[in-house]
Amino acid sequence: MCARSSSVVAETRFESLNFYVFTSLTQLVCTIIYIGFIIYFLIIEIKLLIKLKLKYFYEFWSIIQVGIISCSITSIIIYIWRFKEYNRLSSLFQQTNGYTYINLEMIVYVDDVLTSLLGFCCFFGTIKFIKFIRFNKSLRIFVQTLKYVTKDIISFSFMFSIVFMSFLSLFYLLFNSNIESCSSLLSTAQMLFEITLMNFDATDFTGADPFLGPFCFSIFIIIVVF
Repeated sequence: MCARSSSVVAETRFESLNFYVFTSLTQLVCTIIYIGFIIYFLIIEIKLLIKLKLKYFYEFWSIIQVGIISCSITSIIIYIWRFKEYNRLSSLFQQTNGYTYINLEMIVYVDDVLTSLLGFCCFFGTIKFIKFIRFNKSLRIFVQTLKYVTKDIISFSFMFSIVFMSFLSLFYLLFNSNIESCSSLLSTAQMLFEITLMNFDATDFTGADPFLGPFCFSIFIIIVVF
């Protein structure tokens, strides 16, 4: 009798870095306008916060506005830091003619954080856009329907999250060393979402384990998908 041993899965990726802060005049102008709007909204929200105090956070649109402002300000700070870091690396590269070790791990990580923050800005901004088109009749009916079924949606989402997290833990712990798409929790969650959309390759589970693979896959299909 032998126990299955874990293994280390090596991963390699290439990250491209753009050392140009602004590639065009249009981008510079749009950035300045965006910063101006953020400062304007920041002043308005501070006044509302002083006026409403804790009641300010009870409003849904206030939370969205805080998300937009906080993500935008953090992105601006990271953008400035990245610009200074790029200048330092460029000067170092020119001084040594490239014959020196340059650690880009930190700047790549910060660049990923900046990309995530920009994604959240777009997310909150898209939700904010709904407020401006709320006068549309079809959208108003849709919003009223969501308000009517809010409790049911929350309860269903809670139960679905518990079931999904249990399967996420199961697939990750069983197949993280055998299936590439289960090598991390994030990739495992992505794989399970793809299975719910009926986009999968069942042969991966059969190759990973002749019994547990098809068994776990079938249970997930029966309970979650059907």
